[in-house]
Amino acid sequence: MTVTPIHANLFHTHNELHQFLLHCKETLKEKTQKKIVSITLKSQLLDPLAVLQKIAAPDRMHFYIEKPHQGEAIAAIDAAIKLKLQGSDRFLQAQAFINSCLANTTATGDLHLPFSGPHFFCSFTFFEDSLTANSPFDAATVFLPRWQVSSRQDSSVIVANIVIDLDVNLERLIAELTHQYKLIAASVNQPLAFIQKRKTTRNFQQIADRDYFKASVRSALESIGVNKISKIVLASTIELSSNKPFKHIESLNNLRKFHPDCYIFSTSNERGQNFIGASPERLIKISNKELETDALAGSAPRGKTAAEDAYFADGLLSSEKERREHQVVSNFIVNRLSSLGLQPQRLPLPCLLQLSNIQHLWTPIRAKVPANVHPLEIVAELHPTPAVAGVPRNIAIEQIRRYENFERCLYAAPLGWIDHRGNSEFIVGIRSALIDGCSARLYAGAGIVAGSDPDKELAEIQLKFQPLLKALS
Repeated sequence: MTVTPIHANLFHTHNELHQFLLHCKETLKEKTQKKIVSITLKSQLLDPLAVLQKIAAPDRMHFYIEKPHQGEAIAAIDAAIKLKLQGSDRFLQAQAFINSCLANTTATGDLHLPFSGPHFFCSFTFFEDSLTANSPFDAATVFLPRWQVSSRQDSSVIVANIVIDLDVNLERLIAELTHQYKLIAASVNQPLAFIQKRKTTRNFQQIADRDYFKASVRSALESIGVNKISKIVLASTIELSSNKPFKHIESLNNLRKFHPDCYIFSTSNERGQNFIGASPERLIKISNKELETDALAGSAPRGKTAAEDAYFADGLLSSEKERREHQVVSNFIVNRLSSLGLQPQRLPLPCLLQLSNIQHLWTPIRAKVPANVHPLEIVAELHPTPAVAGVPRNIAIEQIRRYENFERCLYAAPLGWIDHRGNSEFIVGIRSALIDGCSARLYAGAGIVAGSDPDKELAEIQLKFQPLLKALS
């Protein structure tokens, strides 16, 4: 990536923006050649969710991720350039696409700021191939947004990414960019705009055939009993319908209010369908070549009183079944990272991660990332972890497709971003829902190991549905 030092706000004067883009255009030598231009600007504090509401269109891509308790959020709106993929080499192809784009990018502005410069936003489905021809999302989607708006604590950053070719009409392009920039800048200190609530009828089907789910758990336990697998994660769904379309932005706002300790996320497919959720599970975070990841497995409810809460926590920490399930995940992550040449470090015993309605066994894992290891190589190596698939991984994946009678799509899959420096953050798309107009499909899963009880696993899934059931508006 080429960096051009310009300190002025290029969107404040038409002439400076025109001269800069004209210079970029004049560097093109061939008719087919294109250049990506990335402009970073410091801004007064913005709410990226309010910006998403203001300028995102249903038929355009977006990606939103927020960590409310850390005061950090980022919205990626529309695609300057994108790639959609199928097949087993999707992570490798996505990596090559990002590297190719960066090699042809000129960046300017305050590149020392948090979330400055070009970021590529990625979503990968759980399976590399779809069971149906009309799956809502491709096996891999990578895009560089036209607009990226972020906030961290008390400051915000706006990034505009522009594709220039020899045929571009600079006057028209600048007029469009300036108009959108003014809309974004006008969002400073503006709250979200919600339509007055109207009475809405919600209908939903409970877990599709509870007896079928419990029978699947019993069958999986038989496989575990003969050592065919040691763990499998089985998921189920709830189908919701409404007489009014679900409100995408309001639902996200509810999630961030109700679950500030989770990752609040949303991504779209350009066809008006949105995949949203409140995930407690981070797959990886890389900052300055330092990797953070988490083993998260083993669950218990929160108590209604301090005494009951402590009782559930003590039971979780002392449960042989839950500890065994957790250790499988922790060992898997350490082994996979080691196979890439990393030297992961972890605590000897798991901690508790306590969320608003559920608590988990949690082991943070850290490692330095060698310069020759790309973030997507780590994602490819870790996905899917035993926390969302099972062990052995390949057999568990085959068995999941045998037992589950729905398409997982982005459920339990990697969603995240990579920047021009190799910094990255990916989450696992659990506690999630696919929103499509007046219908919604909610996803949740439970880990099955020796000692699992079908009724308790069913109850755990019902508990995990609650965040979305409560938040959908």
